[in-house]
Amino acid sequence: MIKLIVNADDFGLSPGVNHGIIDGYKYGIVNSTSMMMNMDWIEHAVQLAKDHQNLRVGIHLVLTCGWPLTKNASTLVNEHGSFKSLSELGSKAKVSLTEIEHEWSAQIERFLETGLKPSHLDSHHHIHTLKELQPVVKQLSKKFTLPVRRNGKIPIEGVESTADISLFDFYSDGVKEDYFYNLSSRLEDGITAEIMCHPAYLDNTLLSMSSYTFKRLTELEILTSTKLQENIILL
Repeated sequence: MIKLIVNADDFGLSPGVNHGIIDGYKYGIVNSTSMMMNMDWIEHAVQLAKDHQNLRVGIHLVLTCGWPLTKNASTLVNEHGSFKSLSELGSKAKVSLTEIEHEWSAQIERFLETGLKPSHLDSHHHIHTLKELQPVVKQLSKKFTLPVRRNGKIPIEGVESTADISLFDFYSDGVKEDYFYNLSSRLEDGITAEIMCHPAYLDNTLLSMSSYTFKRLTELEILTSTKLQENIILL
């Protein structure tokens, strides 16, 4: 058997994203999600999570979208006070690991204050997989006793992983109707695999904050209509 985690990223980004994730869970194969704790629609996401307590909910660590929760984050923000973009963060400008640790700790603590039990850590734009940031990830994983999403087959050294492999190709041009039907030919028997997804309904908040929009609707359609093969079970 192949065990499957289908994790919907970006919970809390917008009402349309929140409702899309919940419908992907209620009517489809989504069985896990991860929250962006610095987003305006996080309270809405928290209430939906509490209404659907069998849905695993992790923390989607953010460093490249919106505004930080902490005040002393000068190396992480642009001149407007919001987080730097992914391209800006990847430039030669140095960021403080101490500031990142404080910010991500604040995001985790805000999650814990909701009363929800976190299932894991992952990150927006896979930022936690950057080699330079992995000491912070390792420290937070151990501090809060949380497993962490792998970078494909590569684990974050020294921490427990959410799955044996994480697949990121159900995205953009990779969003195809036969994606889940073809999983058996790609995965070894006995493996636990995590599939990243982004189901959503469109709204003005999403359209203003993300370049990945209409494809989320297609993802939701596939996630709520696909049938898994007999040798694949949801974990």
